[in-house]
Amino acid sequence: MSSPDPQVRATRNPSTPAAGRGPVVAVTGAASGVGDLLTRRLVASDDIGRVIAVDERRGDVPEAHWHVLDVRDPAIAEKFRGADVVVHLALDLDLETDSAARTAYNVRGTQTVLTAAAAAGVRRVVLCTSAMVYGALADNDVPLSEDAELRATAEATAVGDLLEIERLGRRAPRAHPGLNVTVARPAVLVGGTDTALTRYFESPRLLVVAGSRPTWQFCHVEDLVSALEYAALEKVDGEFAVGCDGWLEQEEVEELSGIRRMELPSAVALGAAARLHRIGLTPSPAGDLAYTMHPWVVSVGRLHDVGWRPRWTNEEVLGALLEEVQGRHTVAGRRLGRKDATAAAGAAGATVALLGTAALVRRARKRRGL
Repeated sequence: MSSPDPQVRATRNPSTPAAGRGPVVAVTGAASGVGDLLTRRLVASDDIGRVIAVDERRGDVPEAHWHVLDVRDPAIAEKFRGADVVVHLALDLDLETDSAARTAYNVRGTQTVLTAAAAAGVRRVVLCTSAMVYGALADNDVPLSEDAELRATAEATAVGDLLEIERLGRRAPRAHPGLNVTVARPAVLVGGTDTALTRYFESPRLLVVAGSRPTWQFCHVEDLVSALEYAALEKVDGEFAVGCDGWLEQEEVEELSGIRRMELPSAVALGAAARLHRIGLTPSPAGDLAYTMHPWVVSVGRLHDVGWRPRWTNEEVLGALLEEVQGRHTVAGRRLGRKDATAAAGAAGATVALLGTAALVRRARKRRGL
């Protein structure tokens, strides 16, 4: 699961043996983002025997045993030899990636990793998707049970890929007896990430669809990494959610952030989002809006049952997110350059800030001769 590399270091105590009695863990996508952080954490752990790191480039963790290759390459089976657990984090969730190419990479990569792990005699594969797979719907319980039905559709960015990855994970133990699959589902992930949901907080106003009931549950990347370590050590299995305890209502988010809301009718907001995405002005499809309209908060009871606790609160993660996005300017999911950002900031009224994208539409149409 790629994202910009947070500057976090972890090294093994020199007095600790290079290979302990714990499990051998392979991490895909180990050179950046969550994969990099998990690799650093595992090599520093006395509970881990050895770490095998797989990515398309060599990362900066010399204590790991590196293999440089694409996770779609069937040769990866040989690299997994001797591993007890594989944590698969080589996913492309970049907003700017072509959707067809992203799906081809994510789905084919997961298929190959699961098949290769079974062929290599790995006993467990840990997948990481998102709590978004539950779907954001007006009638969702707050919080949802981790056993709740997955009611998401493929209308939001990469959610179709995540649903297919979950389906592959459910099928794998039937196709490969002896292989166990564990799935981590983080809430809104924060910490070196760039998603439609983190960009929501880069806007001059927080878009609120009239009549909606937004709720916010965050997951700091450090908490996700610690939960993935639990899964790698086989302290938790099955499907489990990862996130802060509780949630924030929209009014609390606005008070904590100091960003005022912009309320629009559903038809206007969804229609504008669909049109802007269709003509290529914004990377986010209209389906992303549902996750800022309806609740999708999830219980984290399974991790709690095995002794895991988040180190971050929702309030703290929101504060970290606001600090991280400071100086960035986004309208309707589109990052603005300095000139456009200045114009948006000086627009008279919150509604103008969103509907001002009409100027961008006209500009795009003029370039295309429409």
